[in-house]
Amino acid sequence: MDSKRTTAQSKRGPHPIDVHVGSRVRLRRMMQGISQDKLGEELGLTFQQVQKYEKGVNRIGASRLYEIARILSVPVQFFYDDYGDGPETLIGFAETQRNLSGGKDDRADFLATLSTPEGMQLCRAFAKIKDYQVRRKVLDLVKTLGDEVDEGSEKG
Repeated sequence: MDSKRTTAQSKRGPHPIDVHVGSRVRLRRMMQGISQDKLGEELGLTFQQVQKYEKGVNRIGASRLYEIARILSVPVQFFYDDYGDGPETLIGFAETQRNLSGGKDDRADFLATLSTPEGMQLCRAFAKIKDYQVRRKVLDLVKTLGDEVDEGSEKG
């Protein structure tokens, strides 16, 4: 019976909580500036295994999740934060959010952007700006550029 269950589960794809936990591992790893190679090395795994965890393809066991939390300096709960009762509340995957809700979800867009290399670089660089006025000007510039993109897509 176990093999039938495994086969049925693989046809459906990874469980949404596994995908969510994996995306949170990726988010935190990138926030810390740690490569998949480095995390894998710390865990005694290959970077491919870390990739599978991050995509939710392979489920992360409790002891492994505990080790990941220790390495990434967060409580285990961090990996479950922002997960609701159903897949419609899964965040970190903007496309999924839009498809399920039929509209735009700013929180999902934010986390999806933040989990990109460019998003992480932008956050790190912004955090290094000590002068409040400079930070405000950078923020205003980014908002203006974002508004121009929105206006351009409305015209097209």
